[in-house]
Amino acid sequence: MTELLPLMSYCFVMSVTPGPNNVMLATTGANFGYRGALPVILGIQVGIFVQTMLMCVGLGSVLIAYPMTQQLLRIAGALYLMFLAWKLAAASVAGSSAPRAVSFAQAVLFQALNPKSWLKAVTMASVFMPSQSNMLASALLLSVIGTVVGMPCNTMWALFGVSIRNVLKAPRNQRIFNLVMGAILLLLSVMFLR
Repeated sequence: MTELLPLMSYCFVMSVTPGPNNVMLATTGANFGYRGALPVILGIQVGIFVQTMLMCVGLGSVLIAYPMTQQLLRIAGALYLMFLAWKLAAASVAGSSAPRAVSFAQAVLFQALNPKSWLKAVTMASVFMPSQSNMLASALLLSVIGTVVGMPCNTMWALFGVSIRNVLKAPRNQRIFNLVMGAILLLLSVMFLR
């Protein structure tokens, strides 16, 4: 339990603090409600679960051996966040041309370009992975703990979006919200490039 508490605390902090996934969840909840955000929540969790498993069973050693790979992933992730920020800020408001919700598959695949998800997976594999145990069982345990802790945190962000939905019925408010969320994504992408 003394080893699980720091792991769970780390997972909580990484899952509950603002980042690309949580901005996407708040935006999805605000625009499409909880039902629209549920596939995104599940996709994020599946993507991070797979990412953590891969890091724990060996991909982490590849990234350590070839730091340029990690740098390229960080740049690609930041550029993709910039693209998402632009799409969000330019999104139409409350009309037939409004954007569609992010799908389950898109949320899963997004984790491959999400620098915060990579940081979480790399840290879990390098700091919390027990060295004296069955690698696959330990990787599975870490991944499950990450999911169990992350799911309610992601749900909270989606519900935050749902809670402000009535305020966003006014096109002006929705436009401001989309611009602010786009600006937050842009800021996060710039931070990841530093």
